[in-house]
Amino acid sequence: MYTTILVPLDGSTLAESVLPHVEELAKLFGSTVILVHVMELSHLVGVTKGELYDSLPQMTPAEVNNQMNEARRYLDALVERMKGEDIKARGIVEYGPVVATIMRVARQYEVELIAMASHGRGGLTDVYYGSVAGGVLQRIDRPLLIVRAQ
Repeated sequence: MYTTILVPLDGSTLAESVLPHVEELAKLFGSTVILVHVMELSHLVGVTKGELYDSLPQMTPAEVNNQMNEARRYLDALVERMKGEDIKARGIVEYGPVVATIMRVARQYEVELIAMASHGRGGLTDVYYGSVAGGVLQRIDRPLLIVRAQ
């Protein structure tokens, strides 16, 4: 039913709380799991685009490269764990607007299910992740599994 499942991860234990559900689905359906980490400028509330770019310190290419390598190592460890459980998996690090990039990757890899976690509490931690889940939900053209983290 779900040959390919996309899982957006931001490196948090909250985001990872969807993984046991995804792993069960992948085993049941023989799915390939694609883990994606999207790198983007920090989300700042109440800052206009001009103010945002003027006030943020500029990252050097080496710093960007280091962050991308760190994200790759993070995903590689999760992929290896899944492969150890006989789950086909791969990790992808992308750079761009989070929601748009998730949707682009879903189309590019013909993903049949997007799975993500949310805590459903609101507050400051929801500003980033909640807005991502909400943005995906608004643009989704395929099934979406949102797991409430405990």
